[in-house]
Amino acid sequence: MASSFLSKLSFWPRWFWRQLTSMRNALILLLLLAIAAVPGSVYPQRSADPNGVKVFYDSRPELAAILDSVQLFDVYTSVWFSAIYILLFVSLAGCVLPRTKIHFNALRAKPVETPKNLARMPEHIVRDGSDSVLDSAYKVLKKRGFRVMRQEGSISSEKGYAKETGNLMFHYALVGVLMAVGLGGGYSFSGQRVLVEGDTFVNNLASYDSFSPGALFNESRLEPFSVRLDEFDVVYDLANKNNIGQPIDFIASVTRQVGTESYASEIRVNYPLPVPGATVYLTGNGFAPVVTIFDGEGNISFSGPVVFLPQDSNMTSLGVIKTPDSLPEQLGVIAFFYPTAEKLTTGAYTSIYPDPISPLMTMNVYSGDLGLDSGVPRNVFALDTTNMELIAGRNGPAPAIELEVGESADLPNGLGSVRFDGLLRFASLDIAHNPGGIWVLFFALLALGSMTVSLLIPRRRVWVRANPDGTIEFAALARRDDPNLKLILEEIVQEIETKSK
Repeated sequence: MASSFLSKLSFWPRWFWRQLTSMRNALILLLLLAIAAVPGSVYPQRSADPNGVKVFYDSRPELAAILDSVQLFDVYTSVWFSAIYILLFVSLAGCVLPRTKIHFNALRAKPVETPKNLARMPEHIVRDGSDSVLDSAYKVLKKRGFRVMRQEGSISSEKGYAKETGNLMFHYALVGVLMAVGLGGGYSFSGQRVLVEGDTFVNNLASYDSFSPGALFNESRLEPFSVRLDEFDVVYDLANKNNIGQPIDFIASVTRQVGTESYASEIRVNYPLPVPGATVYLTGNGFAPVVTIFDGEGNISFSGPVVFLPQDSNMTSLGVIKTPDSLPEQLGVIAFFYPTAEKLTTGAYTSIYPDPISPLMTMNVYSGDLGLDSGVPRNVFALDTTNMELIAGRNGPAPAIELEVGESADLPNGLGSVRFDGLLRFASLDIAHNPGGIWVLFFALLALGSMTVSLLIPRRRVWVRANPDGTIEFAALARRDDPNLKLILEEIVQEIETKSK
């Protein structure tokens, strides 16, 4: 009774293991992994686009909460994606290891004995000859790369074990890709930083605007270097009248410093900048107007460039300025920047060209409580006007402030003044490192090469036997359909006969 119970108890683990390590289920898991990766390209991911996730939350909060509950904003680190990933890894390993042992033993084994009835083989040829033909057959087959064994009155040979070797290497390469992706992702990191012309980024955690480390990442892995944005330039298409104003190149001229050495470099789209332990990519750009705000007591409450986010293809941009130290009241500004401004019939402005030909900045000014003392993190690109009053702007008590470069204007109610000092550009940089990237490429190429070998190399067996009646039998057998088998056997026979004369 006890042995029967233990037998039943061990049946299900064995059955599950056999199912998991079958090639059919490994392919199903591979397909599931590909399907599971699709949401990662549909929805913004926190690891690569944290601002995109916040924008999604702001625009569709209810749907975002549902998607977040099933980890669709963290697809590649989600429980369900990891489960498929681990099951696929185990499945491939459990499938390949036993086959490797069998293949290794087959490589060491001698060719099979010559069948008694060669006439049953798919290709069979009979010629007149003598036992001396076997010596020629041995040399010819050996020269053609067959593993040859001489038996009593016959020759047995086979070749094409590289086909199974390629098949196994393909599966090992898939395991290698999975390991490289897993370990590479664990030790990887990705960080974002917005640099205004003249600003410098230093590679430490405090310098990043956002930072997404892998599960195995350690801060000590950040290698020291700095990048200063000297100038940002956009090249627009001026030759094609149907495409005028479309950007054709983005060039970030930077100074890279490693240790005591400085290098002038450029970062362009699809031309990242290699730095120690990371790679710097150009992911975005825009304008950063330089603004100075004086409060009601004449003190400078804000001064410096402000990053404005582009809103359309003509670079109409939106920016927010907060002055929590202004007296007598805190000030908040929602500003629009138009590189080439034109006034519409409605009285509103728009930009008709993305380059700053006639730049204009308009400002809606609010006074009141910015809410920065509540302890709740605030988005620097948004202004919470819940506890603020509009003092200048459309539909406000005073019109919106309009400034060209070098101009200044007084704020209503004696709350100060604002000045448009100049115009700079900014570049959005992504600093990323994934040590598994080169290994993913290596194993992917290995998989491609192994699969090619597996598909192109046929598995064949050839036998030659001298019969007592003075005839010589030649026979060939292929592992699978081989349309060239007959031709190959005829070539071998002809070569053997020529050599034996």
